[in-house]
Amino acid sequence: MLNLLLVGAGGAFGAICRYLLGVQASRALGSGWPYGTFLANVLGALAMGLLVGVLAQRGGADQERWRLLLAVGVLGGFTTFSSYSLELVRMLETRAYGQAALYSVSSVVLSVVALFAGLILMRKVLA
Repeated sequence: MLNLLLVGAGGAFGAICRYLLGVQASRALGSGWPYGTFLANVLGALAMGLLVGVLAQRGGADQERWRLLLAVGVLGGFTTFSSYSLELVRMLETRAYGQAALYSVSSVVLSVVALFAGLILMRKVLA
């Protein structure tokens, strides 16, 4: 039961943060491109890399609880593949093919690069 509560509480917090990031990104950058989802996915990947780096070095009995709360819950609620997919389909339906290609490739590539960056950074900091 505790595991479910950790995931649920983390997920709620992550979803609220994603919503707020989307609102602020639209205000600051405009609504012509899905900046909020893009930023959430790239920042979430960076945070996942940092988290995995910390948890790998830290170990301990409570590691699984931290993983459930932060990785599955918070970052699972913060990042969003379903919103990314919907926004990509909307671009394709409106025949914004260049925008769709840029969004698709940059989201995936930058998210993977961000995760690696976070992981490498934590390995160096904690070494």
